[in-house]
Order: sequence, then structure tokens, then C-alpha cells
Amino acid sequence: MAGHIRMQPMDIHAQPSSRTTTEPRFVQWILIAIVLGFLTLFLVLPLISIFVEAFAKGVNVYFASIRHPDTLSAIKLTFIVVLITVPLNAIFGLAAAWAITKFDFRGKNILITMIDLPFAVSPVIAGLIFVLLYGSRGLLGPWLLENDVKIIFAVPGIVLATLFVTLPFVVRELIPLMQAQGSAEEEASFTLGASGWKTFMYVTLPNIKWGLLYGIILCSARAIGEFGAVSVVSGHIRGLTNTMPLHIEILYNEYRFSSAFAVASLMSIFSIATLVVKKFIEWKSKKDL
Repeated sequence: MAGHIRMQPMDIHAQPSSRTTTEPRFVQWILIAIVLGFLTLFLVLPLISIFVEAFAKGVNVYFASIRHPDTLSAIKLTFIVVLITVPLNAIFGLAAAWAITKFDFRGKNILITMIDLPFAVSPVIAGLIFVLLYGSRGLLGPWLLENDVKIIFAVPGIVLATLFVTLPFVVRELIPLMQAQGSAEEEASFTLGASGWKTFMYVTLPNIKWGLLYGIILCSARAIGEFGAVSVVSGHIRGLTNTMPLHIEILYNEYRFSSAFAVASLMSIFSIATLVVKKFIEWKSKKDL
């Protein structure tokens, strides 16, 4: 038929072009060189310098610094805080993400804004808030003193401050993931007679497990490295309320540079291990798609 145009079917399996842009190749190399230069200058070289300074006085001094009672106490307290705050954040993240993505209710946007609040508030301000609430002259201070409950300059204050600054990490990983997955599978499970608990354990949790683990890793990394809020509420009591970042600051201020860098290298090792686990989770989650 005259004037008839035959449309060719689109091949949805066609491979994308290997060249994502039309920029000259030298522009790509310049951009890559800039990125690598920044990473080398601000990430790789400082990381190397930490380990160089840590071993500057020899291996014996390095391990003596790690085995020092104050260092061991700081390491122990740091991981105690992590073991308390991360499970609480995981439980809160699951509950909040489930409520936000599965239900419509008044105040949902307000709830989301409150969850994001720790991202906007300075950690130092967060620490001051807890001092105003639980300090000896704070709002609840007199009642706490009467009942011999100590929060500020003690472990509970450190846990509360760390919990505040790490609150959004798990929930913020789960919300977009659960929104993308929708609720069709859960509704099918309910239709088949499964209880809410079984639906969560056998339908929802397997679908979000990698996102949950990713959020837990990010939360753990932030809890280990938190300084500002913890510094305000801890009191810097040696052997009692010093976490690893606070212990490093004290060693550095006392000009004990080798010891400070030794503890800093240990934190760097934890960070690198966290990064490896993070990349493994990303790879595993993409593989399961």
C-alpha cells in the first residue's frame, strides 16, 4: 500500500554501546586522572601515613600500645556500644520501614522527617541535647540523682548519643528497597492464610536481607567512628568512658604520636574490613537479582 511505513520491531536485548558518551577519549582520561589524584592525595596517602607512623618506633612499641590497658578498655567499650546500638537500630529500622512502606497514616511525612533529623543535626549539638536532658542540672537530672541513675559521663550516655547519630542508617536503606518491591507478595501470603509473623519471616525478610545487612554495616562503621556526640557526653574518663576515637585524641594531645597512630591504624583496619564486607554484600545482592 502506498504511503505505508513498515515499523521494525525493537530489539529489547540489544547491547548498549560501549561508549556511553561522545566526549573525546582524552577528556575521559583527564577526568579519571583528576579523580585518582584526589583519591591518592586525600585518601590513600593519609591511610598509608597512619600505618607508617604507627610502626615508626618498631613493632614492639606498636603492639605495646595496642595492649595497653587504656587502649584495651577503649576497644572493649567501643564494641560494647556497637553491640547495643546496632541491634536496636536494626529493630527500629525494620519496624519503621515496614510502617512507612506498608501503611498509609497521618503524619507519615513527619515521621520520615524525624528519622532524617540526625543527618541534619550536628553530633556535638546532639551530645549537648542529652546533657541538657540527663545531666546533673538537666531536665531529668534531679530525678536521676535521687534514684542513683547515671547517664551522662557514663556508658548509657555514650550508647544514647551513638544511637541518635546512627538512627537513620538501617531504615534509610530499607525504605526505598521495600517501596520498590511493593506489597503484592505479602498480600498473596496473607490470602493463602499465613500469619503476619510467617509472612515477615518467609516473604519480607528474604527479600530485604541484603539491604538490611548493608544498613547494619553502615551503622556499625558510624558507631565505631563516632566522635562528636560521644565526646560531649563521655567525660573523657580514662579506662571507663573513652571509646577508640576519644582515646586517639587523648594520646595525640599528649604527644604520644606512635600510640595514637597505632590505635588509629586499628580503626583503619576495622574500616577496611567494613568496606570489604560492604562490597561483598553489594556483589551478593546484585547476583541474587
